[in-house]
Amino acid sequence: MSQAMAEAKSTLGVMGWIFIILGALLMLGPFYFMFVFATQPRAEIFSVPPPMFFGDHFFENMKILMGKIPFWKNLGWSLYVGLMGTGLTLLFCSMAGFAFAVYEFRYKNLLFGLVMGTMLVPSFLGMIPTFLIMDALNWIDQPRALYLPGAAPAMGIFLMRQYISSAIPKELIEAARMDNCGEFAIYWRVVVPLLGPAFGTLGLIAFIASWNNFIGPLVVMRSPEMYTFPLALRSVQSPVDTEWGALMAGSAIAVIPLLIIFIFSSRRLIEGLTSGAVRG
Repeated sequence: MSQAMAEAKSTLGVMGWIFIILGALLMLGPFYFMFVFATQPRAEIFSVPPPMFFGDHFFENMKILMGKIPFWKNLGWSLYVGLMGTGLTLLFCSMAGFAFAVYEFRYKNLLFGLVMGTMLVPSFLGMIPTFLIMDALNWIDQPRALYLPGAAPAMGIFLMRQYISSAIPKELIEAARMDNCGEFAIYWRVVVPLLGPAFGTLGLIAFIASWNNFIGPLVVMRSPEMYTFPLALRSVQSPVDTEWGALMAGSAIAVIPLLIIFIFSSRRLIEGLTSGAVRG
């Protein structure tokens, strides 16, 4: 009986690994073909069967892409907007999370509930109000219209509040107050140095969201020179004459920074998510 159960358990384990491997191949397949097509001319991409291995046309595709869009300027704007948005998100969300976690004030729970309620509102409902506000501020075609409006997302406030509540002892904050430390000094000198895992998690999420943002630049950007990279790549597409090799080359370039960031920060991402998940 025990031998039969061991064999059944072993079979389930093998089937589980097969399922995981098939799922991984299914998810990684599009990325692999994107990199392969980035090195192939347009004629080869649509051949039957399609190319399965890397070619030698990558630099020609990049030359075509740079002839269609201001490549380095668009890439630079995406990097600038991503870094600014990430920095402001970490600052504002940590301050708001600190306030919700440490202080007791009137209507605190109601206000926090309203903040969380904004997560239920579909993002596309804010497209027209966002445009009208940015136009009233004369921020159309300005990078600040991309990173300032969303600098304090509800998810970031929630993450910081949970992390501070569970990972930072209130006795530490009370000890700082007894040493005549001001409230902002407590936040900056005591709390912020302990927010490394939470900063790593939220920073990664915020940067990826900013880097992949397409709707925001589509609404407020007008000049091709001010496009972020996803919007610039979309402008390469045409109903009749799309250089798919150049488009795949640009997409591969756009994915590489995210892959590098994720590889070096994945452990901190998991640490930050699990640290704020359980009170101890």
